[in-house]
Amino acid sequence: MSPINSRIQGKIGEDLAARFLERNGFKILERNYRFERGEIDLIAEEGSELVFIEVKARNSTVFGAPEEAVTEEKQEQVRTVADGYLYEHDIDNRPCRFDVVAIEFKNGKAEIRHIRDSF
Repeated sequence: MSPINSRIQGKIGEDLAARFLERNGFKILERNYRFERGEIDLIAEEGSELVFIEVKARNSTVFGAPEEAVTEEKQEQVRTVADGYLYEHDIDNRPCRFDVVAIEFKNGKAEIRHIRDSF
């Protein structure tokens, strides 16, 4: 897959994830939030919890399931960006968690898996 196609696939995946989460009661606060050199795909609220969400979309599982691409290094980067978000928004003592939304495109359809408290 070319880089342009993977960028388009990533954008489509984020759009699908945001709609999926909204249909399931989440309020999307930020998309593609950047802090220093990192980025979090989606930041949302579910009830009183602040949820930092990494979205991974794949056309194939040849290199593993999409959620397997959220490596320890990526998790650490997301945690750092989340700390930046909390600092910039002066948020203290609020329950937070990290979720992953994994999307596999199969036969023209998107299969979405939401993994709560992923890391």
